[in-house]
Amino acid sequence: MITFYEYPKCTTCRKGKKYLQESDVQFDSIDMVKNPPSADVLRELVETSGTDIDMLFNKRGKKYKDLNLNDRLDGMSQDEKLALLSSDGMLIKRPLVYDGTSVLLGFKEAEYRQLVNS
Repeated sequence: MITFYEYPKCTTCRKGKKYLQESDVQFDSIDMVKNPPSADVLRELVETSGTDIDMLFNKRGKKYKDLNLNDRLDGMSQDEKLALLSSDGMLIKRPLVYDGTSVLLGFKEAEYRQLVNS
């Protein structure tokens, strides 16, 4: 089953969700701001997919900048990063799509097409 983490007000999230719906793909949609993924879920996602944990951060977001994470991230452990990401869904790049083996971040139609056709 595909899990689609989104921020409903995000235009990019709406594009990704619409693409999945129009492709008749079954997925669970989760508001990542109201219900951010737990550190354990994020750890599984990183370990299973091989995604670099730093790629999960929304580096263009206000929270990221306010916390000065650009300068701090390199000095943080993976556990600290997981705790931070799970504490605030606005820190996570969106949308985040996880199918149990791979992760898609943001919306790139070619990546979604590949996911749908696999």
